[in-house]
This record gives sequence, structure tokens and C-alpha cells, in this order.
Amino acid sequence: MYPSRRRLSLSRAIDQQPEDQSGVQEKSCRFLGAMRITEILALFMVLVPVSLVIVAMFGYDQGNGFVQASRFITMEPNVTSSSDDSSLVQRDQEQKDSVDMSLLGGLLVSGFKKESCLSRYQSYLYRKASPYKPSLHLLSKLRAYEELHKRCGPGTRQYTNAERLLKQKQTGEMESQGCKYVVWMSFSGLGNRIISIASVFLYAMLTDRVLLVEGGEQFADLFCEPFLDTTWLLPKDFTLASQFSGFGQNSAHCHGDMLKRKLINESSVSSLSHLYLHLAHDYNEHDKMFFCEEDQNLLKNVPWLIMRTNNFFAPSLFLISSFEEELGMMFPEKGTVFHHLGRYLFHPSNQVWGLITRYYQAYLAKADERIGLQIRVFDEKSGVSPRVTKQIISCVQNENLLPRLSKGEEQYKQPSEEELKLKSVLVTSLTTGYFEILKTMYWENPTVTRDVIGIHQPSHEGHQQTEKLMHNRKAWAEMYLLSLTDKLVISAWSTFGYVAQGLGGLRAWILYKQENQTNPNPPCGRAMSPDPCFHAPPYYDCKAKKGTDTGNVVPHVRHCEDISWGLKLVDNF
Repeated sequence: MYPSRRRLSLSRAIDQQPEDQSGVQEKSCRFLGAMRITEILALFMVLVPVSLVIVAMFGYDQGNGFVQASRFITMEPNVTSSSDDSSLVQRDQEQKDSVDMSLLGGLLVSGFKKESCLSRYQSYLYRKASPYKPSLHLLSKLRAYEELHKRCGPGTRQYTNAERLLKQKQTGEMESQGCKYVVWMSFSGLGNRIISIASVFLYAMLTDRVLLVEGGEQFADLFCEPFLDTTWLLPKDFTLASQFSGFGQNSAHCHGDMLKRKLINESSVSSLSHLYLHLAHDYNEHDKMFFCEEDQNLLKNVPWLIMRTNNFFAPSLFLISSFEEELGMMFPEKGTVFHHLGRYLFHPSNQVWGLITRYYQAYLAKADERIGLQIRVFDEKSGVSPRVTKQIISCVQNENLLPRLSKGEEQYKQPSEEELKLKSVLVTSLTTGYFEILKTMYWENPTVTRDVIGIHQPSHEGHQQTEKLMHNRKAWAEMYLLSLTDKLVISAWSTFGYVAQGLGGLRAWILYKQENQTNPNPPCGRAMSPDPCFHAPPYYDCKAKKGTDTGNVVPHVRHCEDISWGLKLVDNF
């Protein structure tokens, strides 16, 4: 097709030649015209093969076909190839869109070996595009953090020098090195670990620290490395690792205890190589001073912060005045902190990704709609609670997530192919009781909408087994599968459900916790945002130095739907 375009261009050029040549006689013109035709034919015979050779040499780009060839040809004057150019532009745009989707709108970076972490490059194929876009400021902060981690992470000279400080009394040349660290200590169940790591990572970005996580081989078995050409895993031979089990609220280097004993101030903190921060659910009023501006000014001079937490404490970071402006630029949509950071940090390992994709393809892929149902009953000793069963059914049917059952003659009418709609329900629970009830209910009875309801449950482990690798693999796989659903119902207080709704960017329906052996009315309610709830926030006004309701300080930090004293990030709506 390209030579024909050249012939068209050449013939057009011939047609445009002037017919009159001043100063030349008519006879000469006829003679020269006859010669010109012969010369043009000869020239044409030479130009065509030469043009093809040039196109072959310079136009063909391996992997992109004749994309460059088309560009070469369009440089010729008077040659139009709008239809082909538009198709090439469309193809280029589709490739860019595909790359943009796989990198989650710039949240992720390329360069990782695809075979080392398949989920990083394949997850977008299983999930709808997020309605929440990361801000340019957040992307800039992530790129800056990646450079910092690469410069200061394990295996670098800066890391080695910083670790030496833990064996000395003075901080030495820490300021000139420019590397400070926050170490997350492995603690609590998998859901708590995930949401707390996201919080610590946010704190690391705000304070220019490098995040290192304790977890060892099991952690590496569950998650891919989130940072390119480095690791976020704390080395096994870390100087203080043998002391971790002894760290507590009464430890010599505990921030809260030192405040209580008035041992920490601007002069004393300069001699400290590390501090232990106790931010778990049982922390006391002195530990909670971590969330005060004054204490943040002291902590910024300590090279190593060792933190134990099982909370999503991001909402309280928004109440620290020195962080407020930066956080506002990073997250214009306040209720998406975990949604963005969770998708950035937590990529299932290949072993876990296999569990996810095999189950999805077998039970969820062909459904017209996917419903997630996460059931966690904390105070139930064993068996199935009739009250919880009634609450679940009332919620899913009242909210039109699942149809009611049909009775009478309607049940004998067969739906047409156009009317037939398949809804797949993914149930996650430690027991099979609720799954069996729902499965039997929708198998033995048709629905008023004539929808076909499939009920599926991947596992039933009986009870939480935090230290078992296969148990954690299944738990992580099920959290991720729930995040791939179109609509989601989760249980109150459950970090398992928080992770699922956060990764999926979903505003789940929350099954309210039953009190005094009675069913809540209504049985469930819609989440204000995809973010998790901070279960144990401080209730203290640092400036006034007195207690206050921190859920009424700023409009984007409110009390949670499922825990009245908890704090949650929301958008103003």
C-alpha cells in the first residue's frame, strides 16, 4: 500500500507541472514533452524499488510493525493517510491506556520483573478501574520515597552506618547521612498487620523515614516487594532484633514511659539512637502523646523508631498541624488513604496470586454480578447463631443485594435467556454454617427476580491461626477476592473486612454488632468511605492539654459507623 501512495503522490506532482515554458518554441515543447514522458517512466522505474528499500531499512521497527514506516511516508508532501494514522494513534493510545491501567494511574512504577510478582501486572484485569485517582502530589511523594528507600535501605552504606549508631551512645554523623528509619514490629492478625503497616508507611513519608518491616520468610511468602531494586524487610541480623520480645510500655527506651518519668526533652533526645513507640490498642495516655506536635518535634531527631501497633492510626495524623497541609495535598479525597497506599504496598505473592486467580476463574468470572459477604462473629463460642443468620438475610435482601425468595406459581415459570442473571456470592467465614444456610436457601427456592444465585466459600479454618503460613495465605487470598467483588457486606469491627473494602475502593454495607443478645435495627448500614476505622484513637487536645472529642475537630475525621468511639477519614458529603 505504501508504494501506491508514492505513485499517487508522484502522479499528482506530475499533474501540477506548468504547461508553458517561456522562451521555448511550440515544436520544441512537443519534442521535449515526448522525451519527458520517457524520462519520467524511467525515473519511476528507479524510484519505486529505491523507495521500498528505504522503507524496509528505516521504517520497520521490530515489535511495532510499520509504525515508523507510516511516519516516514507521511513526511512526503501531498500524501494523505488519515485513516491509517488514526488507527495507529488509536492503537498507541490503547497501549498507553493498558500500561496506565496496569500501573494504576501512575501509582505503581515499571521495571519489576513480571515473573517475580504476577499480581503487580495482572491485578487490573480482575478489578474494575478505581473511581478514585491518586493526586499528582501523592505520586510525587511516592517517587521521592522510592529514591530515599533505595539510597538508605538494607545493604547500603548509609544503612550500615545508621545501624552502627545502635551500638553507640551518641548519634554521631547521623545528620550528615540523612537516613532515618521507622521499624514496624510484627504484631496481631493479618488484617491488623496490613492496615497498621499502611499507617506506618504514611508516617514514614511524612517524616522522611525509611520503613522496614519485621516478618521474615512468612511475610515474603505473602507479599511481593513493593519497592524497586531494594527490600522493605528488616534484616534478620538487625542489631536490636533480639530485644524486640522485651520491648514494652515499661522498657527503658519506651517513649511513653520516658515522658511519664520526665526523662525526654530536647537535650536528652539528641543522645538517643532509638526509641520504642507503643501504639497498640492497649496504649496509655503517655504513649498517646505521639500524636502531639510537641512530641513529633522531639522524635524527628531520633535516628531509629521501633513501633508496635495494630491500628490504622492515619486519621489522627490528620489532626497534627504540621502534617495537615501535606496530607491535604496528598489526599484531596480524604477517605482514600488506605485505598491508594494499600494498592501501592500490598501485592499478593505468586503463591497467593495462584489461589486468587484459580478461585476467581472457577467461581466468579462468569457471573453478571459478584457479591462479597464477610462474616466474623467475635463473641460466638461455636455453631451458627440464628440471630446473626436473620441479620445477614435481612441486610442483603433489604438493601437489594440479593433477591427475596419466590412463592406460589411464579416459581414454576422458567426465565428466558435474556432474563437469566447469575449472581455469585463469595462468603468468607471461619465456619461453614452461614454458607450452608444461604446455599440451601437459594438452591431449594427460586427468586422473585428469577436471578440464579451461586453461593461459594473458599475455606473454613474453624478459628484464627495467625502463625500458620497456609492459614495466612488463604486469609490474604480471601481478603483480596472480596475486594474484587462489585458489592460488599462486611462485619463490624473486623479488620479483615476493612482490608477488602479498602483495596476495592468500596463503600461496603457493615453488619452492625449485636448488643445484649438483640438484633440491631437496621441490620446494616453503608460505610461513609472505603477507609478502615481507627479503633483506639486518643481523646486529647494537645494544645489545650485536656481531653476532647477528636471526632469533632475537623469535618473529614469522624466517628466510625461500627465503633462509636473510633475515628475514620471521610469526605465532606
